[in-house]
Amino acid sequence: MGRRANSDLAGLATSGIRRFTALANQTPGCVKLTLGEPEFDTPEPVRAAVSDSLARGLTHYPPNNGRPELLEAISGYMARQGLSYAPDELIVTCGATEALAATLMAILDPGDEVIVPTPAFGLYESIVRASHGVVVPIDTSKRGFQISPTDMGNALTERTKAIVITSPNNPTGCVYSHETLEAVGLAQFLSGIYVICDDVYNRLAYDEGYERFAVLAQHEQERLAKDERADREFHGLVDRTVVVDSFSKPWAMTGWRLGWLAAPRELKAQIEKMHQYLVSSVPAFVQDAAVVALGCDVEPMRETYRRRRDLVVSRLGEMGLPVEEPSGAFYAFPSISHLGMSSEEFCERAIREAGVALVPGTCFGAEGFVRLSYCVSDDDLETGLDRLEKFVTALRG
Repeated sequence: MGRRANSDLAGLATSGIRRFTALANQTPGCVKLTLGEPEFDTPEPVRAAVSDSLARGLTHYPPNNGRPELLEAISGYMARQGLSYAPDELIVTCGATEALAATLMAILDPGDEVIVPTPAFGLYESIVRASHGVVVPIDTSKRGFQISPTDMGNALTERTKAIVITSPNNPTGCVYSHETLEAVGLAQFLSGIYVICDDVYNRLAYDEGYERFAVLAQHEQERLAKDERADREFHGLVDRTVVVDSFSKPWAMTGWRLGWLAAPRELKAQIEKMHQYLVSSVPAFVQDAAVVALGCDVEPMRETYRRRRDLVVSRLGEMGLPVEEPSGAFYAFPSISHLGMSSEEFCERAIREAGVALVPGTCFGAEGFVRLSYCVSDDDLETGLDRLEKFVTALRG
């Protein structure tokens, strides 16, 4: 009998988002509100920079962690956001996906637990399980998609190694409150867990006062360092925080597969080993274009998403689909639990009977909800919402 493949992979399903998108593609005329894929093209100056790099022959191996010019640019960009990371604390990655995979593979031993607040992007569970770890979910659906200190306390065990947080969130579009970030920070302070911040939507937060966990962690560590009464054992908050970011969402560069991570030097030295063995490096000829992207204004796209958010929330309310108003990203996550069917059935029937595709909440660990992506054209969004309203109305008889 032949040897078995990785048994932890056997129980993993392919992406539900892709599955429902494929089902929509098989349905002529179906409006797809499934993918987190901005309909905008990558800004022209960014595209032009690639042509220039190719013309200059930048087709050879670059440094594993990224070209110095890009690392310097990312360091400066993060500093303008209130985050202090030197170029040698950064790794340029093949999207946020590889950044998350390299990080989790670098820190997890078999049986280690990773807390994942749900609803959550399914990638986190897949990477943890493929790395022989164990996912411990925290259900936030009854708390307005926020996390309480009690939630954190109940989830922590001696095997807890990390928590993955995403704000603005996929799939809910919600932004974590200061109280939620404090609850996570307190758990890190007391137990020494890693906090992995998937911050890929941070440039698409709509409201004033948006806070990032890593910024608060740096400020708290600076405060503790000045407090002679503080226990020196707890000064390493930043030492156990990893920031993951991406060019995909704010600059409409999903197909470029380009992102980065920031971590303190000792931890980054371990993560870069996995990065090197997974991909070696990102392509050389896209890195100057990434420098250009960091200087491009994303405000027009963000304002477009904010306008569409307002339309979606209003229309969902008229349909009788309860939804927490998204404060960022480009998703809405309405409840369909009162309609008497599973989210999978709802989404399958919506495609077949109404010609509009959404993603069931089960793909995010949250039955009773569906995800609607509004990073599509205005015409497609209007048509999709019209079809969704007719479908919901028909269900109610």
